Formats: sequence, C-alpha cells, structure tokens
Amino acid sequence: MAELKPTNHTAEIVWMGKVPENRANIRSEAVETAFATYAGFEGDFHAGLTRKSCVRVKDQHPVGTEIRNVRQLTILSAEELDQIANAMDLPAVDPLLLGASLVLKGIPDFTFVPPGSRLQAGNGTTLVVDVENGPCNFPAREIEKDEPGHGKAFKAAAKGRRGVCSWVEREGQLSIGDTLRLHIPNQRSWAHL
Repeated sequence: MAELKPTNHTAEIVWMGKVPENRANIRSEAVETAFATYAGFEGDFHAGLTRKSCVRVKDQHPVGTEIRNVRQLTILSAEELDQIANAMDLPAVDPLLLGASLVLKGIPDFTFVPPGSRLQAGNGTTLVVDVENGPCNFPAREIEKDEPGHGKAFKAAAKGRRGVCSWVEREGQLSIGDTLRLHIPNQRSWAHL
C-alpha cells in the first residue's frame, strides 16, 4: 500500500448526481445526498464492484472482459466546468449533461491530482482517484440537444478539464456542502516519461 500524506487542499461538494440504471443517455439526475457503497452510489448506472471493459482499456483487455470497476464515480471541478463553458462560449455547462457524480469546488488543477489520491469526508467516507476521465462524444451529444451549435466544441474545450474517475475505498454518506480533504501519494513523479 502506498504511503499517503494529507494535504491542506480541501473541496466542497457543490453538486451531486446519479445516472439512472435504466438510462436512455449519459445524463445524471441531481441529488442532494447519496450513500457511497463499495460498489459506488446505490442505484447508479455505473455502480458495481466489476464492469465490462470498454474501448478506453482495449490495449489492456479485450472489450467486454470483466474487470474491476474503478469508474464507479465521475468527479468534476466547478472551476474546470467554468473553463469548459468559457471555451465553448456558453454561460455554463450543466454537470448533468456530462453524467457527473460529484462536482467539487476548491482544488486547483483538479483533473491532474495524482492517481491513487484519496478524497476523504469528515465522516471518513473515502474516494480513490483512478485517472483522468477523457472527454468523449456522449456529453457533446447532450450539450448539442440543449445548446444547439455548441456540442462539437466540447471535446476540445474539455481536454485536461474533464475531471477524474474514482471508486469507493470506505463507505459512507456524502451530501452537498460536505468538505473533502485531498490526500496524495508520497512519491516523486516517474522519471521515465
């Protein structure tokens, strides 16, 4: 287990959502609170201890292979959502159009927090950051439905700002207004990149 160190960086949960299990598209439905189980948010399309692999991991696993689900939750930054909206010449981008689970405010350059970092609530509920959630066409389609003429700009505008995928390390309740503290791996960057 990697050694982790608490930082002075905290973020407030300013928006929460769940993607319906019987979804017709990627859109989330806003919620005020949710219980994070070891499988993710109860009743969310992305919940589960495992999932079928997709094209994002095709270089590691044939598509459709059962793998550990490290994409239980999608966490976005309010600051980065504002940057995306600005780049798309929109007043705002609604996180429900992106299938978001959480929107946090307060951690700079959020999409690039180190993989393996933890976000821990005061009640102990802990989320593990997997990796950056790369922009895709699904949110672009939803944005286009609500803001005609703007959807095609999403992928470029969201590059490096799409937030992270995460999974639940310690179960517990999360609610809008909760504060999460960032804990990062205590290691240097890999020198061979």
